[in-house]
Parts: sequence; structure tokens; C-alpha cells
Amino acid sequence: MAPQVHQILATLGYGDAIGNEVLGINRALRAAGYTSEIIVETADPRLEHLTVDYRDVVGDIGEDDLLIHHFSLGSRASRTAFALPARMALIYHNITPPEYFLGVHPQLVRQCYHGRRELTAYRTRCDLALGDSEFNRQELEALGFAPTGVLHVVPDFAHLDVTPDARTLNAYDDEWTNILFVGRVIPNKRPDDLIRAFHAYKTHCNPRSRLILAGSSGGFETYVAQLHALIAALGLEDVHLLGQVTNEALTALYDCADVFLCASEHEGFCVPLIEAFYKRVPVLAYAATAVPATMDGGGVLYTDKHPARVAALVQSLTDDTARVERVLRAQDAALDRLLARDFGGTLLQFVDQILGTTRCQRPPVAYDFWRQFKLADELEEIRQYRPAAFKALPLDSEAGPGADLGHES
Repeated sequence: MAPQVHQILATLGYGDAIGNEVLGINRALRAAGYTSEIIVETADPRLEHLTVDYRDVVGDIGEDDLLIHHFSLGSRASRTAFALPARMALIYHNITPPEYFLGVHPQLVRQCYHGRRELTAYRTRCDLALGDSEFNRQELEALGFAPTGVLHVVPDFAHLDVTPDARTLNAYDDEWTNILFVGRVIPNKRPDDLIRAFHAYKTHCNPRSRLILAGSSGGFETYVAQLHALIAALGLEDVHLLGQVTNEALTALYDCADVFLCASEHEGFCVPLIEAFYKRVPVLAYAATAVPATMDGGGVLYTDKHPARVAALVQSLTDDTARVERVLRAQDAALDRLLARDFGGTLLQFVDQILGTTRCQRPPVAYDFWRQFKLADELEEIRQYRPAAFKALPLDSEAGPGADLGHES
């Protein structure tokens, strides 16, 4: 019987970079003839029909099968993947350093800390560790993973090939200069630095300008309140925090944008940079972590975050037509290089490499792991169908499966 090649991850999100990559891998594996499922702990309701619950695959996955494990944060699905008998390829999407969320999101501080700690346990569990960027591969290598490789993100732009939202165009397609950032409104992406740079630009360069931030801020209401306080303290107008937008509205925003400005200090790849390339919006980005490699010679990088200096760079990308054309040509070339990568072919080469070599020796798991797994499943059933009884349980009953995998990390 031919080996099955499945993917497993904590959650399948709608429209995010990891979710799109997972769906692309699933299409490539099935086109190559593999039986392949997307195994999750949770999924966006719009994608649930494409997934299988991680608890339902136990007993169906054997030693000859391969699990492609997308690791971003530790989860029950991850710990179950560790204990299953299949070979494993780990794809690392990076975990934001927890210190960015101190004082803003205590739960995410814990999740990021434990996720980074848990990652090291997979050094002896996976047959191959892949980063979705060279930056992420280097981080895996520094942590002691071997062998490593890169499965480059090749974004799908179908979500931008839609009819632009008319209301968004009516709101922003005018004679004003639109400075755009797309991404979650969270501390490591430094929207506060964008606001300070925009204040300098609007005050000293162009009063007929606006800053548009499009991206989810769910769970970060306290941080958004801090941003509004900063805007008020600066006496700044024309900052638009739109939250998560539809594909049609996002397309319209790129169509209206004059400059894409990124101040993020930690990125594993940063797909919106490439979306801006695709929509031919000149990009100005802070040169940190994976950003320079993602831009690959396109756009403009900066290393000095002084608001006046960033404002001057923004002005050069709105007033200097010849420079804008040079920047756009460089972005076009970088995008062509990225799209020329054979994503499916590279993926299948890695699959063949793992299946064709001697598997690594699986480390043991805790002797009572599967008993804990069964208990956790029963607790989850009680939580869903008898919530009052679940709330009456002692707190230590909520530890969940695999609280201790029986390995050092």
C-alpha cells in the first residue's frame, strides 16, 4: 500500500499565509496521486469541510506514512503528531518572540514562550525540518535541527484578482496620497512606528495624505486603544484602522495605494510585501528579519526609523517619478523570480527524499500519553455537551493530552 502524506496543524485559517500554503500543498500532493488530508485541531468555519479532526486519525496513520507538520505554536494537534508513528517533515512558520506581547496579551506571551520551547523537542522527531523562508531555515539550524531545507512561500494572488470594492474606491481613490500597510495590528509589526512616520510626513511633506492600516486586531483591543491614544497625543488626523477587510476591499486598497509602508521588526516571510509587488505599489520596508530576503532586491529598504527620515523616503516614492519606475521594475523582477520557483516540484522532491531514506529513530513518549489523550477527548466531549459539569471539574483536569511528552525541551 502506498504511503499516505498528510498535513497536520493547530488551526486552518481563512485567507492567511499559512492557510493558503496548506491548501496549495494539499492540491500538489493529491495531483501527484497521494492520499492526503488536512488534519487540524480547529478550522475557520468556511474551511472545516476540507479538514479532519486530529482525534479521528489516531489508528489510521502508520509507520510508512508521512506527516507534514506545520509548526507555529504548540497545540494538542502538535503533541499528537509527535506521538503518532509516521515519519515527519516539519515546516516552521516562525514564532514571534513573546516579549513583543508583554503588557498587551498575556495569553499570547505564554503561547509564544511555550511554542518556542516546545519546538526544540522536534529536533529528534522530524526526518526533515523546512523553513518557509531562508530566515526560518537558519533559525531551525541554529536550534540544532538537521537536515534542513527551504520550501519557499509562493503566494497565490487569486484573492486579489477580484472586482475592487466600489465603496472603498469611493472613499480613498482621490487626489490624496494613500500610505498603506496590510497585516495584523500587533506590536511586532510596529504600527506605532508607522503612525509616527506618517505624522512627520503629513506635517512636513504632504498635508493631503492618509495612513490606512488593514488587518485584524482581534485579541489586541488594549493595544489598539494605545494606538488611538498615540494618534490623539500627536493631534493626528486621517489615520484609518480598518480591521480585517474582504478580498474585494483589499484589492481596492492596493489599487488606491501610493506607497506600501512596513515597519515590522519580526517577520518569517511577510506575504503582503509580495502582494504589493503584484499590485505594483512601491514598497518601503524596515530591513529586519526575513524582510530583505522576501523583497529580494525589490522595493526600498531602510534601517533608520527616525520619523523624519522615513517621511523623506516616502516623499521620494511619491514625488520622484523616475525613482518610482525604477523601484517598480525591480519589484517586477523580484516577483518574476519568486513565481518562477517550482513550488509543487520542490515539495515532491522533499517528500521523495524523506520516503526514500532511512527514517530517524522516534524518541519515546510518556508511558501514559495515550491514556491522557483519551481522557482529554472525554473532557472535551463533556465541555461541549455538558458545560455546567465541565466547569465543576477541578482545574488540574484541564491539562490536556501530552502535557508531558517524556522528553527534554
